[in-house]
Amino acid sequence: MSATVIETTAQRHSKEKRTVALMSVAAASGMTILKLITGLLTGSLGMLSDAAHSGLDLLGAGLTFFSVRVSDRPADEAYTYGRGKIENISAFTETFLMAVSCIWIVSEAISRIFLHPVDIKPSLWPFAVLLVSIGVDYWRSHQLMAVARRTGSQALEADGLHFASDIWASVAVFLGLAASTIGIRYHLPWLRFADPIAAVTVSLLILNFSWKLASKTIAVLMDAVPAETRYRMLAEVQRTDGVLSVEQARVRRSGNSYFADLTLALPRNLTFQRTEQLVSEATLAVNRILPNADVVIHTVPRAGFAESIFDRVRAVASRNNVSIHDVSVQSFHGELRVEQHVEVAERLSLRDAHDFVCRLESEIRSEVPELQSVLTHIESEPATIEEPVSMDRDDQILEMNLREAGSHFSEIVDIHDVVVGRTGERIQVSCHCTLPDDLTMQRVHEVITSLEAHFRVKSPEVYRVLVHPEPVTDNTH
Repeated sequence: MSATVIETTAQRHSKEKRTVALMSVAAASGMTILKLITGLLTGSLGMLSDAAHSGLDLLGAGLTFFSVRVSDRPADEAYTYGRGKIENISAFTETFLMAVSCIWIVSEAISRIFLHPVDIKPSLWPFAVLLVSIGVDYWRSHQLMAVARRTGSQALEADGLHFASDIWASVAVFLGLAASTIGIRYHLPWLRFADPIAAVTVSLLILNFSWKLASKTIAVLMDAVPAETRYRMLAEVQRTDGVLSVEQARVRRSGNSYFADLTLALPRNLTFQRTEQLVSEATLAVNRILPNADVVIHTVPRAGFAESIFDRVRAVASRNNVSIHDVSVQSFHGELRVEQHVEVAERLSLRDAHDFVCRLESEIRSEVPELQSVLTHIESEPATIEEPVSMDRDDQILEMNLREAGSHFSEIVDIHDVVVGRTGERIQVSCHCTLPDDLTMQRVHEVITSLEAHFRVKSPEVYRVLVHPEPVTDNTH
């Protein structure tokens, strides 16, 4: 998905979150005022408790509106992970306020039951207000949950769940008021306790919801992520071809955003380019489980499951940041030995170069314990730019000798683009050599090496010969 598309989607989600949060504030304001007036006029503790609950809804809706506005601001130098956790802080603050309201409602209910009984004034208004409240709570809960699912906003989700629980609280108050009204009309004194009992029921519902919301919010603030989500992410990443294992995986959530930090074990003989490709593939695997997650991947080199002796020898060389070539493994009477060519800096002294190679050989024997010995041919690694001088007079003779040497090999189709030059006192020759398409690289190397040897017999003054092999189907490079 392109950055422009992601940005447009984020902007659309941000606008949608702000709109639904503002609508929730407006609805909560209206219902709080309506319930408070009705509760004061009728003296119903259940209605007053529901009004207090709606007041907390209003405060929670205000916090939600504020938090979604702040959480959508981009990350900066002060908030490198963004401001998404303010949604979780908002939800946690709301649970604290709801717990305070529960204490007040329960204490008032106990007072009315045991100390100061209060008779409510029968009226149809409270029932009408409660029915309207149930309808409004259902509508805004549905709207908030729909937007929360689309945007992944925990603040909106908490608000939606809160309003869904309000429906049951309003039903409890409705039943309490109905029982109290029946008690007054039919002179049943024991039913006067129905209203405070309904208030206690409302407070218990609020307390139950507060506990669930607080537990979930604290878990997010402490960077807890469901174990199933983490296991699914690990399984998806480990399916990436080339990943040996996931040595560490950390996931945290901030608002509606996920951050994943992984350490992947990759074969140690991979190139930087291939490692980059595997990191990209692993990032896509994480995003399949956690869409649009911010993923940071650290890679560590590890021995592969099917490494050969050659791979392990080259791994040691790579670890020492040195180039090796012409590596061969030989078996003498069941004992293995390695011969290799190592390139060292051309200005390095023989003693320093020998000490370095000795350490390298010791490390190779430690890495590959089945080896009995390691023999190293030390070469200088060129570090200067050469400026060959053309040798027009001798070009034809050297080219004739090169072509004559090539005539000894049936695999050589032709020799072309011969270039002869001199660097200081050294003569060097380069050419392109056309060979059959299906010739193995082992045989190609043998032919080229033999060609160079035959050519040097005829032209021993040549210091360096470079032969570029190419197939018959493409002999232009």
